[in-house]
Amino acid sequence: MADVTYLGNPNLKRANVQQEWTKKQLLEYKRCMEDPLYFIQTYVRIVSLDEGLVPFKMYPFQKEMVGTFHNNRFTICKLPRQSGKSTVMVSYLLHYALFNPSVNIAILANKAATARDLLGRLQLAYEHLPKWLQQGVMSWNKGSLELENGSKILASSTSASAVRGGSYNIIFLDEFAYVPSNVAEQFFSSVYPTISSGKSTKVMIVSTPHGMNMFYKIWTDAEEKRNSYIPIEVHWSEVPGRDEKWKKETIANTSEQQFNTEFECEFLGSIDTLISPSTLRRLAYRTPIQSNANLDIYEKPIEDHTYLLTADVSRGTSNDYSAFIVFDVTSVPYRMVAKFRDNEIKPLLFPQRIHQVAKAYNTAFVLIEVNDIGEQVANAMQYDMEYDNMIMASMRGRAGQILGGGFSGGRAQLGVRTTKAVKKIGCSNLKQLVEDNKLIVEDFDTINELSTFIVKGSSHEADDGCNDDMVACLFIFGWCTDQTYFKELTNNDIREQMYRESQDQLEQDMAPFGFVINGLEDDNIGTAVDEYGTRWSPIVRTYESDW
Repeated sequence: MADVTYLGNPNLKRANVQQEWTKKQLLEYKRCMEDPLYFIQTYVRIVSLDEGLVPFKMYPFQKEMVGTFHNNRFTICKLPRQSGKSTVMVSYLLHYALFNPSVNIAILANKAATARDLLGRLQLAYEHLPKWLQQGVMSWNKGSLELENGSKILASSTSASAVRGGSYNIIFLDEFAYVPSNVAEQFFSSVYPTISSGKSTKVMIVSTPHGMNMFYKIWTDAEEKRNSYIPIEVHWSEVPGRDEKWKKETIANTSEQQFNTEFECEFLGSIDTLISPSTLRRLAYRTPIQSNANLDIYEKPIEDHTYLLTADVSRGTSNDYSAFIVFDVTSVPYRMVAKFRDNEIKPLLFPQRIHQVAKAYNTAFVLIEVNDIGEQVANAMQYDMEYDNMIMASMRGRAGQILGGGFSGGRAQLGVRTTKAVKKIGCSNLKQLVEDNKLIVEDFDTINELSTFIVKGSSHEADDGCNDDMVACLFIFGWCTDQTYFKELTNNDIREQMYRESQDQLEQDMAPFGFVINGLEDDNIGTAVDEYGTRWSPIVRTYESDW
């Protein structure tokens, strides 16, 4: 008898093997094809840590997930750790590959090893299907498989090149919140056109939150019905066995911060961000009124308004971004009205972009960070383009750098050097401006960077794998707001204004008070006259007008 196994694996059927069917099997096959939930609960086997290989007994929320996947093209799921999200996903993908001929499926994760592990789970479930349910195997390895019905499954890391050039019916993105922001952006810009070209193609995104990144943006837009994704949210208490006792034990073994991120599914689990988590949660981004060539415009120039542009310069090597932000500083609260962000633009071309936008915004005042290659950009603006409103800084001994509009003494330079003092003051001012609603930030990329700008040692920096180029523009602006030259330009003393407001609030919050007589005072004390000639009683502080 000829060998019908694939490469000697007794659990796999090779291609082109004839299958005899009973009437019962045909009816069962038809039912499995039409009902993925029935197929998964009846035939899929999974590995339990306690019991080994067992049938997949689905939780109620997992059954709802399968129905949502099956009936919708775009799905995004926000789930806690260890909730069986990966298992339900690969079970549905197994059904899709078996009962739909000539489909391509991509399993993508933040790490290639994770994606291969997911494919391995799918392959394990496949091996334990009855032979009459299996398709013959054409190829079978750790990174991909192909079945005789023409269906293919690929496992890879999420990157712009992962599925470039291919045509996929389903793209499954696991732990998408942990994919670096720049990679996530490149992925969607290069891959999404191939997905949207079909009428039945699907995108399924599943993750535990990790900051206010692209996963956060897609999720928020889905909740607000600004995109086509159907949101699925699962609370940790929906997983059997998880109650308040389990929660207390988990927090005791880890931390409350970790629990809030991994099980409460809060987008901001970190307590170490420069801007307080409560403030970051209320920051709402909005869609720019115009976007083109990495320039996002939120408000067009207004006649007679004063604008300030701050810029952070990179080398254009795809690691960091060259960025600038345009602020309307006419009145308080200041507003972020435009932003540019590009990780490929060369320093040679960046001055032209700054010049173009600054001229449009009423010849805005321009302040460039000149620690490294930025000095070349500032010099090009001043000498090659003869831009009039460049802001300079002079070294004034212990006072550090002082802003000015020209070479007014001291060691003057075009732009500002980001020293430890400048960054410390800038971050402190930025924190107060944002938290007190004196600076309006509505740009998604900027809010994203603020959510990962954390304490590191005695300073603040971007979290690992994140960027802080937009935040650099913000804290340079924050440093500016306390400079005398800035106050003269804008006629706004933000520190004085915030002090007055805090004093007014303090006076409003102070409750009336009186004196307590303990019996040891002079019995002759009954009334007194204050410095204004008003008589009052120290016992209850009652004024003569009230007698």
